[in-house]
Amino acid sequence: QVQLVESGGGLVQPGGSLRLSCAASRFTFSNYAMNWYRQAPGKERELVAAISNTGDSTNYADSVKGRFAISRDNAKNTVYLQMNSLKPEDTAVYYCNGRRLLGGVPVSYWGQGTQVTVSS
Repeated sequence: QVQLVESGGGLVQPGGSLRLSCAASRFTFSNYAMNWYRQAPGKERELVAAISNTGDSTNYADSVKGRFAISRDNAKNTVYLQMNSLKPEDTAVYYCNGRRLLGGVPVSYWGQGTQVTVSS
């Protein structure tokens, strides 16, 4: 059974930092682009950050550019999201996602999510 397990969420004050981790198992992690999504109450899930399978290409939502950084360690089968200068509007459940094309068919795996709450 493929697993993506997020950790590192919690309660933080505005302006603070958190580092999310997502540990992958039972699939070839280095073949997959990895993404972080988030979903706030009453809102649609949105893509926050993406990283290529080799780690040499990253993309960010405009709302987090300059504050968040995605990285990966293929030796540890783990992807990270460093979140700095957090704002109340960053409050959401954050999900890890792995994605690739396999024989032309998209394959996508999801973690269970970790709650991030930014509040004073």
